[in-house]
Amino acid sequence: MLFERQTFLVAGLSRSGIASAEYLRGKGAAVYLYDDVDDENVRSAQARLKELGCIPVAKNELEEKTEKCDVLVLSPGIPIDHPLPVSFKRAGKRVLGETELAALALRCPIIAVTGTNGKTTTVTMLESILREAGRNALACGNVGRPLTTCISELGEDGIAVAEISSFQLETLLSLRPHVAVVLNVTEDHLNRHYTIDNYIYLKSRILKNCTESEFAILNYDDPTVRSFAEKTKANVVWFSLREKVAGGYIADGWFCFEGEKICPEEALPLGGDHNRMNALAAICAAKLFGADNAAIGNALKNFRGVRHRLQTIGELNGVTFIDDSKATNVDSAVKAIGSVKGESVLLLGGKDKGYSYEPLFEEMKGSDVVHAVIYGENAFRILSAALKKGFTAVTLCRPFDMAVRIAFLTAKSGQNVLLSPASASFDAFRSYEERGERFAQLLEQLRAEYAPSPSAALVPIAEDTVDEAE
Repeated sequence: MLFERQTFLVAGLSRSGIASAEYLRGKGAAVYLYDDVDDENVRSAQARLKELGCIPVAKNELEEKTEKCDVLVLSPGIPIDHPLPVSFKRAGKRVLGETELAALALRCPIIAVTGTNGKTTTVTMLESILREAGRNALACGNVGRPLTTCISELGEDGIAVAEISSFQLETLLSLRPHVAVVLNVTEDHLNRHYTIDNYIYLKSRILKNCTESEFAILNYDDPTVRSFAEKTKANVVWFSLREKVAGGYIADGWFCFEGEKICPEEALPLGGDHNRMNALAAICAAKLFGADNAAIGNALKNFRGVRHRLQTIGELNGVTFIDDSKATNVDSAVKAIGSVKGESVLLLGGKDKGYSYEPLFEEMKGSDVVHAVIYGENAFRILSAALKKGFTAVTLCRPFDMAVRIAFLTAKSGQNVLLSPASASFDAFRSYEERGERFAQLLEQLRAEYAPSPSAALVPIAEDTVDEAE
């Protein structure tokens, strides 16, 4: 790609869009900027990028600038069937994403991790193991830093540990990971991808460019992921909680890899089968990169999870507040419900993603969830699913702030208020992180109103986690 001779339009000024514009300007490219959202964050990004020489485009100028630009750099939040990328493709022009820009430039090995749930925990865990083993590993992609910001720091001897979402896979064509990890596939993002078959196809694309020189680490216990082995030329390494597979498994209380005991299962402080699966996937990748058993054991022992994953943020009048804002689909919320100890008042709702909520309420029947406070844009869809499954201990409440207050007033001493929404956050927030931060702020507001004395204090962050990338 001859940057100095091409003109780029960067669409969407989120984190990846900003990183793309900065990277392209650093390469001497002419860069136009467009976002159909006009808020303080977008205006701030435009002002900062304008100082680098980027040119903001107004909506009434878009058609003219589209004709002028050679390449569209599309942020993951904009679907590939949006009119803007469609117009570029019809004109025979290139459409790519920030991750594709990085894939074309990276000179170090890449471990690419995808799946419906568990990506962030697995990537963060794997980064910790490789760093413990003395490697220059960086968690990047859909978690942490955009890939283009890591290129120079990684050089040729680093290891990019990249979380890759289905949104990124829509515009990712050149990636050939040395190790590709697929954790699981369950219903998600059907509002974007329309059918589960399309979603499965996108997840499988992470293996598209792999050859006999690369490795595919696949979940043997997930039938969909197991079928991916038939679609790749890569060397398949399995991980499983149920079988002694050629790869990672658990036997006699030990995490094992290829017949070798790596470290005791109890070394992992995080509970739940989902976290044991994440650990097995991370162990497989780490062993392929030569990590020694001591480094793996030490990293797992000291791993405390990631923010907004079943994170106990405080207690008020005997009620424990648990932030699982990153549980943005049904499967993730089900895992959360099964992991939390004690009875809970569950906060559910947000932006609808096109799947059924009935399986969630089916699971809740025999659980410790005593009440559900339903809020957000999809509140009536969730309520309908609850009633169809006979779960009637519900309160319907649209605004998030009021829902948190009602959940607290409903919970009894010794119970939890569990934010595990089974929905995206985009009806009211920019991200699941912002939703989790607002949950913590509301706890502090409630503390000011209801705390019996100034001595009420936050309790330490819990170590149990469950994942889902929004």
